[in-house]
Amino acid sequence: MTRASDTQGGPVTVSKEGLPGWLDPVVHAVETVRPRQLSRFLPPEDGAGRQSAVLVLFGEGERGPELLLMERAHSLRSHAGQPSFPGGALDPEDGDPRGDGPLRAALREAEEETGLDPSGVQLFGVLPRLYIPVSGFVVTPVLGWWREPSPVGVVDPNETARVFTVPVADLTDPANRATTVHPSGHRGPAFLVESALVWGFTAGIIDRLLHYSGWERPWDREKQVPLDWRA
Repeated sequence: MTRASDTQGGPVTVSKEGLPGWLDPVVHAVETVRPRQLSRFLPPEDGAGRQSAVLVLFGEGERGPELLLMERAHSLRSHAGQPSFPGGALDPEDGDPRGDGPLRAALREAEEETGLDPSGVQLFGVLPRLYIPVSGFVVTPVLGWWREPSPVGVVDPNETARVFTVPVADLTDPANRATTVHPSGHRGPAFLVESALVWGFTAGIIDRLLHYSGWERPWDREKQVPLDWRA
C-alpha cells in the first residue's frame, strides 16, 4: 500500500487493509450512507461553491478510539472559537476536486493546522460531498486511521486556538449530548466535550457517523443549548 506521505502531488491512496476491527462499523457506514442521510444541504447542481475538504481522523488513545479536533482562533472573522475537523479549501496544487484533490487537501490542511505527519495516516474512506450554505463551501469529508500517531499542536495561533482529541466514549455519552438552537430557528446536534461545544457542520458529521456506525446511544434531544447571532 502506498502511504500518503507527499501531499503535494505524490500518490494518495485509500485503503481498508489492516484497519483495527473497531473501525469496521465506520467503514460500513462510509460505504453505504447516502448524501441525504448525512445532510439536507447538498452541493448546488450548477457546480457553484468553493471546493474544500476536512480530515475525520480516528486514532486510538488511552481511553480507546478518539477523534482529532481543533478549535479555531477566537480572533477569526468567521466561525471564531468553533471546534472543527482540520481542513480547508482546495489549492490548485491539490489536483482534481473530483479526483484525489480532496484527499491531498485534507492531509495538507491537517499538517498546516495541527503539525500532523501525513505519512502516519491511512485514508480509508470518503463521504459524499456536502454544502455549507452560510460560507458557500462544498466539503468532502475524508476519513483516516492514525496508524502512526505523531505530535500535534497549534501551528499558527492566528488560525488555531488549540488542537485536541476527543474519546469516542465521550461523544457517545448521553450526558455530553444536546441540541443547539440558533436564533434563526435552525436546530442541530451538539457535543459538550473537552471544555468545548462542538456544533454545526462538525457535530453533524460526528452525529451521523455515530448513528450509522451503530455507536449512538439514546440521548435527550430536548436538552437545548442556545446560540447567539454571532455563531
